[in-house]
Amino acid sequence: MDIKRSGSRPSGKGPSEYFTGAVRVDSLFETPELARACGAHVTFEPGARTAWHTHPLGQTLIVTSGLGWVQREDGPVEEIRPGDVVWFEPGEKHWHGASPTTAMSHIAIQEALNGSPVEWMEKVDDAQYRR
Repeated sequence: MDIKRSGSRPSGKGPSEYFTGAVRVDSLFETPELARACGAHVTFEPGARTAWHTHPLGQTLIVTSGLGWVQREDGPVEEIRPGDVVWFEPGEKHWHGASPTTAMSHIAIQEALNGSPVEWMEKVDDAQYRR
């Protein structure tokens, strides 16, 4: 058994190569070798968002506060609110983040395949974000 105490891990900034705007990432868990799951609590300030990306084994988002937006490739931008749960299929190209005026936080859970839980792609530009 391994207990990760609240506040025992430092918060980190979302790297600018993968995020637009102010993003804070708080790691919740990473499982040991042979297991594949990891999770983080991610907070996006208004207008902040991820770059386009995919997850080899899919991703679950659980919205905990605020108002956010999600979009899969060739789909509409969808609003997400606290209590909403979003599932992205394995390999589904998508992005997620806050709305332009309201911050949003979610818990993100994904599994690694061959050591990687995500493949990052191009950034979501302002025109794509605002449509």
